[in-house]
Amino acid sequence: MFANLRRALFDKNISIKSYAEFLGITEKTAQNKLNGTSEFTFSEVEKTTRILFPEFNWTYEPESIGF
Repeated sequence: MFANLRRALFDKNISIKSYAEFLGITEKTAQNKLNGTSEFTFSEVEKTTRILFPEFNWTYEPESIGF
């Protein structure tokens, strides 16, 4: 389900095990989140983008659609 995240982790040579350790969860839980079986928490998304992928913008920007 999160193919782009999987690809980004792969591109940075970050294993699912390492990603799980980074988030403080088990490898199985990380797999479930990446497969869409479990949801990511806001803090997991924020930590992932802020630290691992600062080059990506994941926030909603109302001004970009004319607000």
